[in-house]
Parts: sequence; structure tokens; C-alpha cells
Amino acid sequence: MAKKQFKAESKRLLELMINSIYSQREVFLRELISNASDAMDKMYYRSLTDDNLTFNQEDYYIKVIPNKEERTLQVIDTGIGMTKEELETNLGTIAKSGSFAFKNDTELKDGHDIIGQFGVGFYAAFMVADKVTVISKSVDSDQAYQWESTGTDGYTIIPVDKEHVGTEIILKIKENTDEDSFDAFLDEYQLQEIIKKYSDFIRYPIKMDITKSKPKDDESEEYVDYVEEETINSMVPIWKKNKSELTEEDYINFYQEKRYGFDKPLKSMHINVDGTVRYNAILFIPENAPFDYYSQEFEKGLELYSNGVLIMNKCADLLPDYFSFVKGMVDSEDLSLNISREMLQHDRQLKVIAKNITKKIKTQLLHLLRDDREKYETFYHAFGRQLKFGVYNDFGANKDTLQDLLMFYSSKEKKLVTLDEYVQRMPEDQAYIYYAAGESIDRIEKLPQTEMVADKGYEILYFTEEVDEFAIKMLRDYKEKEFKSVSSGDLGLEDESNDEVDEKSQEENKALFAAMKEHLGDKIKDVRASKRLKSHPVCLTADGDISLEMEKVLNAMPNNQQIKADKVLEINVNHEVFQALKEAHHHDKEKLKLYTNLLYNQALLIEGMPVNDPVAFTNDICKVMV
Repeated sequence: MAKKQFKAESKRLLELMINSIYSQREVFLRELISNASDAMDKMYYRSLTDDNLTFNQEDYYIKVIPNKEERTLQVIDTGIGMTKEELETNLGTIAKSGSFAFKNDTELKDGHDIIGQFGVGFYAAFMVADKVTVISKSVDSDQAYQWESTGTDGYTIIPVDKEHVGTEIILKIKENTDEDSFDAFLDEYQLQEIIKKYSDFIRYPIKMDITKSKPKDDESEEYVDYVEEETINSMVPIWKKNKSELTEEDYINFYQEKRYGFDKPLKSMHINVDGTVRYNAILFIPENAPFDYYSQEFEKGLELYSNGVLIMNKCADLLPDYFSFVKGMVDSEDLSLNISREMLQHDRQLKVIAKNITKKIKTQLLHLLRDDREKYETFYHAFGRQLKFGVYNDFGANKDTLQDLLMFYSSKEKKLVTLDEYVQRMPEDQAYIYYAAGESIDRIEKLPQTEMVADKGYEILYFTEEVDEFAIKMLRDYKEKEFKSVSSGDLGLEDESNDEVDEKSQEENKALFAAMKEHLGDKIKDVRASKRLKSHPVCLTADGDISLEMEKVLNAMPNNQQIKADKVLEINVNHEVFQALKEAHHHDKEKLKLYTNLLYNQALLIEGMPVNDPVAFTNDICKVMV
């Protein structure tokens, strides 16, 4: 029979397919199995309206048969089959989808659906095969036909003998090249892996003959090989089962089987939505962060299925960055897929699903916080930093979503507390939410700047992670209570009588402070009498938006821009050290410079900031000792 030519646009599309429009060649098998499943779905639909047909579930299966010697791979199904005209229409014109047309013309029943785009998915076979042969017998015809093609040069259709209704696809697998090995598509173990990866939840059994070994006899140590037919796929996805049928152990097993992590999930979420957008999802909040979670190598995303067929291993669009720790999968019948079935059109359905999932995750985290505080704190130790990054990123666009999930160490409670818990405990006269930033809880507790706030009986939140203060700057306030650093220029604590005393001290020692400032130069913005110090002689505070801790964080980054906070050196005029300063100012200007250097460097060390000249600092200490 004369070879027929593809239409011009179909030929160009086939050339793209042969050159791998898919990112991974192994998906060809997913496509062929999906088409086989579609063919059996069509038989099921036909049986609902045709009294001459009965649908016995046990008669419907897919068989995958590799043959290394012949270098062929067969995919056989017992579905509805194709007539000569359907072979011509569905396979002769790429992107003409018999399944898609059938879907539009058929009323859906019992939750079954058709996903196949037969024309496109079928041609993925040419990525791995030099020749593709399709032998099919339709339920509507006594005559079977064979469609065959070696690629863009066209195809033939001839009548052949076939006993049973259904379709058999035979791929002549390509020879290996220096760049590519195609042997994997003839290896039964690797084929099993591909089937489990992409088609585990196809609702019909996918069978293969598997080579196994057993002892030759009861007393022999010699083993012999034998072949046994096995069903490779599990068929019934857990997410389509009723929640009442499942136990927590079932979810944990699914988590571990899917290799979402080596830990156990802290929380599982089983979502079934049957509205304008239909989807099922199983989501997990892990117990531990992956080793690369806070690195550029980490790739977020949920597994995405369309009717049980894996479309993407990691669909990043389903999760916001701040919830990127969530593992799991989503299965939807309503997603629009493009030609390769891998790249989703960013349509309304996907955005609706992502929005709903985000709300569900937040709700579950709030429930965990309320109902199982210990588990939430375990989660927060692993992923709290990511929530704080989420507040900071995108100019605070997500702060309302995340602020109730944040926790910080409390000076009063000596444990993690939420912002809501802090505000609920605030005395009526307290105007601000106070915080202190430092490298560790121990170091923060020793900061001189905390003295006055603590003496007032006010709670202080301890910020020990680099992102903390940046996130709070973006948050600005919580329930109309503004955040205030204990190192800020104005704490909002001082009463009027104290203000008068401090202003008097500042004025009386104006010349002393001016001399100290002149000596320190541009290292500081000002020298002042402190309103906050009680037992300590000196501390540094900051004027402006850049705090001392933020300066440390920014200057520790690879692109060090030498960002500086506007530092103020505060002196405790009630400390005995201040008397030494006054004496030096009146009688020994060089000693005043020495004391000024010592106090400034002491203040730097208290803040965990580097001393500019360690040698000069040690020499100054020696001068005081002799």
C-alpha cells in the first residue's frame, strides 16, 4: 500500500517531537499507557448505553512486553480499539485527539474521565523508536488494521488479522549512540521504575512478565530463573479513598513510599474539592528541614497529577515560597495542559487550586499551634526562618498571612511565644512591643540596653536569627502596637522628671561629650548621657532605620557594601567610670582620649561587633594597667 504523507503542520510538529519536546524521554511510556487507559474508559462509557456490551473490570488491562533480542517494546491494551478511519484521523493528523473529542461528547459518570490527547502523546514514542507499529481492532469492526511509520516520511495502513478487540503498539527501540543509551527502555526493572513513577495510579492493571529466581529444589543451593506475571501499578490512589477509610499510618506510609522525606510528617492534610475546580490533594508538613532547604539548590513544588497520571514532579506554582517546605501531591481533572503535558498553561484553575492550598496550609498550621504546641514548635524550629523570610520578601505583601504564625523567644516566659500572646499580656501603660537582637539568647540577656525595659516589667522578644529584625521592620506593627528595639534612640519609657534630669546632665557635660565625639570622629554620630543604663557604664544605640544588628548582617553578606548604622555612644552619668571621664577631661586630655577609646571598643564588644584595631585596643588596656 502506498505511503501516506502527514499534513505539513503535523510533519513540523513531529520533527519537534522526535527531537524531544519533552524534557525526559521516559515520558513516552506514560503517554502510551495513558492512551491505553483512555481506550478502556471509552469501552466503559459505551457499555453504559449499549445493551450489547458488558463491562467486566477483570477483562481490562495493559500489558508491557520488552524484548531485548528483537529490540522491541510492546504496549497492549484491551480497550475499545480503532477502526481504519480512526487510525487515519487520530494518528495521521498530529494533535487530533480522539479522546479529547470523546470527552467533549460524553457525559461523565461515576467519577471517570478521559485525559488523553492521543495524537500528541502517541508521537512521543518517536523519541525512543525508529519505527512505530500500531495494530488495532475496533469494537465496531470485524477487521483489524495496522498503522506503521518510521517518522516524518509518512505512514501506511493495511488490513491485518487480530483476534481480540484492542490495540497493540510495537516500538522498534533505537540503537544506542555516544550521547544516548536507549537500553533502559528494554530493561524490565527500569521499565517497572518508569511505570511506578508516572502511571502508578492508572485505574487498570499494568502487567509485565518479571524474571525471578528460586532454589532449584528444597535441598539445593543452586538457583534457577522463572518468569511470573505481575501487576506493576497500585491502581487505587490514596487520595481518592474516603478519609474515613484511612489511618494516620496510611498517610505516613504514603509519605515514605513517595520519598518525600526520611522523617515522619508532623501533620497530614487530605483535601477533596468538588466545586467549580475539582481536585484532590494530600499535603504534609515535615518534621525536619531537608539538608539543602536553605540553599539555592532546593527545589520546591508539589507532585501534579491529571487523573492519576503524573504530569510534573515538582510544580512550583502550587506553593508560595513561604510555604515551600510543604510536601505532597495534587490531582485534578480540570487542568489545561499544553502539547507536552509537562508544561502547564498558567490558567485560572491552577491559580484557584494554589490559592486554596495556601489557605488550607495556614489553617492547619494555626490548628497545630493551638492544639499541639509541642509539634508546632518542632515545626517552627525547622521552618520558622522561612516564614520570617516570607514576611520580609515582596515588600511585606504576605505579612497579614504570616504574622499570626510567627514566634520569638520571650524574656519573661523563657520560651517561644506568638505575637498575639505577647500583646495579650501587655500592661495597659505599655505602648510598644519591645525586642532585642543579638547572636544568642545568652548574649541578649546581658545587653545593657535591656535594663530599663526589664525594670519596667515589660516583656522583651529576643531576635537571634539574621532575618528577624528585617522581617519586623517590614511588619512595622501588630494589632496596632508598634515594634521598638531596646537599642533605638527613643524607648518611649522615660517620664518627664527623668527627662529633665537627663537634659540637665547632657547640658552640664556638653563640652565633655563634644570632646569625646571629636576624638571618635565619623565612627559615631553622637555622644550622649544615657537614659536607659543603670549598672553598665556604656552602650551603643542607633539612630535611623539601620540597627546595629542589621549592620552586622548586611556587612557579613558576600557583596559587602560597608553599610553603617548611625551609632550613638551612650554614657551612664551615674556610674563611677563617668567620674574618671570628668577628671580626665579637666586635667589630662590624652587620658580622656584613652578612656574614650576603651569605652567605645568596650561598647562594640558588648554588641558582638569587631574592634577596628585590636592591637591598639590591647595597648590601651596596658596603658591603664601601668
